[in-house]
Amino acid sequence: MHVRRRLAAAVALLAGLASLADGKTRADCEREYTPQRGQEGKDVIWVPTEDPMVVRMLEMAEVTAADKVYDLGAGDGKIAIAAGKRFGATAIGIEYDADLARHAQCLVEAEGVDERVRIVQGDIFEADFSDATVVTLYLLPALNLRLRPTLLDLRPGTRVVSYSFTMGDWEPDDHADTDHGSAYLWIVPAKVGGRWTFRSEGEEDFAVTLVQAFHRLTGSVGDDVLTGRLSGTSIELEFERGGEAARVAGAVDGDRMSVTVTRGGRSASYTGTRE
Repeated sequence: MHVRRRLAAAVALLAGLASLADGKTRADCEREYTPQRGQEGKDVIWVPTEDPMVVRMLEMAEVTAADKVYDLGAGDGKIAIAAGKRFGATAIGIEYDADLARHAQCLVEAEGVDERVRIVQGDIFEADFSDATVVTLYLLPALNLRLRPTLLDLRPGTRVVSYSFTMGDWEPDDHADTDHGSAYLWIVPAKVGGRWTFRSEGEEDFAVTLVQAFHRLTGSVGDDVLTGRLSGTSIELEFERGGEAARVAGAVDGDRMSVTVTRGGRSASYTGTRE
């Protein structure tokens, strides 16, 4: 009996030592492959993002453990690793260079976040990241513009953060200038262009035509001009009717809108439907 116990203990000890031996450190990953600053990739050269900027980008996106973060052009996986390790998010990095992707995955495992984070080898223009709640980028302006239609088709409210480069005439919702460069935040807006009819029990119905340019809105209520903006699914509109300012605020859900209209000191709830 004692011999069997000692044998079982020895086997457990050896298994534990083997497990420790299999566990890689960052130094091990660097010995296997060390990326070089400025090395050429498919569309960009690789330049690492400084640690303070990584944190700033993820803070701008208000990343939490409930988020699924995609880092497009993941490089050494630094952003995806930080999203998982510091913010508790699920994160996927997509990197075209196979050696760099393997190196980044090695670092993921060395940092002990492989249950929440992974780096995959792939083309960001072919990959499916439609389930993202946050997307991070450090690409060139032309690549941002090429990705822009895909980003705008993501779920309304998805946060997009880019290091250094913007999205052309899609103006950012926020930006940060730091000692390490600039970062820009966009919140994917709902699609609301078209003609809407708003109805409320006991209140006058009214129709609105909306013209959308990213998160900015223009349009008309009858002969009156309106302006407005979106932040994800949140909408705000302003117009004048009969010499009184009116404000519309609420939320969009596909072809329906639930809003509160405030005018002349009175507020009423309306439901809007797109024709």
